[in-house]
Amino acid sequence: MSTPVRKRNRVRTGALALTAVAALALGTAATAGASGATDAEAAAPVAAAAKDGPTSVAYVEVNNHSMRNVGKYTLADGDNVFDVAVIFAANINYDTNSKSAYLHFNENVQRVLDNADTEIRPLQEQGIKVVLSVLGNHEGAGFANFPSQEAASAFAKEMSDTVAEYGLDGIDFDDEYADYGNNGTGQPNDSSFVHLVTALRANMPDKIISLYNIGPAASRLSYGGVDVSGKFDYAWNPYYGTWQVPGIGLPKSQLSPAAVEIGRTSQSTVGSLAGRTVSEGYGVFLTYNLDGNNRSADVSAFTRELYGSDAVYTP
Repeated sequence: MSTPVRKRNRVRTGALALTAVAALALGTAATAGASGATDAEAAAPVAAAAKDGPTSVAYVEVNNHSMRNVGKYTLADGDNVFDVAVIFAANINYDTNSKSAYLHFNENVQRVLDNADTEIRPLQEQGIKVVLSVLGNHEGAGFANFPSQEAASAFAKEMSDTVAEYGLDGIDFDDEYADYGNNGTGQPNDSSFVHLVTALRANMPDKIISLYNIGPAASRLSYGGVDVSGKFDYAWNPYYGTWQVPGIGLPKSQLSPAAVEIGRTSQSTVGSLAGRTVSEGYGVFLTYNLDGNNRSADVSAFTRELYGSDAVYTP
């Protein structure tokens, strides 16, 4: 197995019960969530039936690539290759005046959100869920250092409001690059992430919450008798080209021990990890950095193992 590859970046400028997870994988409408859903949410279509096999996830670096690329890959029978598309990435920033965290979109993320009708809605119409990843931004604010339950709940509301406003299907947590302690912020504490996830799940009970299994937050899932592991729909390994089972109390159907970077992880390694996913009974397969090139050979390396079919690329 190759050496672990972390996501390459600048400033990153980038559960529910099994029946609920099955519904997510089947692509059922994600609009029956919390009350007060926007028109965009109400318009989100009901997807076609899902293929047989693990849920495939595609992170897209929207500083460089279009979300539309996720919808260009199908199996020979016409089913989508990818089930979940992740907008990478919004940021958790820190306001030094108010001494509080806030949700920030760089110009490329904002462009995707503002152009939801062309960047997001076509994927949802195909039955692909679209999730917003939130990432640290070197400012000291992170998911693991909210100083109070109220502060965590306020940030959770910013995230759930964004999901509602833009008709998204959920939130992905990636606790990297926070640089805890910058700008006078606190170090990670045991209660912060538990309060944050609890509040977010309460705000959006029928949306996806996923965990990129890295950073202080990922190891702080229990506090005061509350364990939030079951509030996640998915968790995945953060090291590309490797196999690592996320240390979270979820069933295999909701975990991706395999992680690959499309175009950088060798096709032989991709195929091996996909085969192991199937043979060991795991239900998710994570990919990162889908770009605008024809990557059908790289994608087929895992679809053959997961679904018994090559991938077809349609420009």
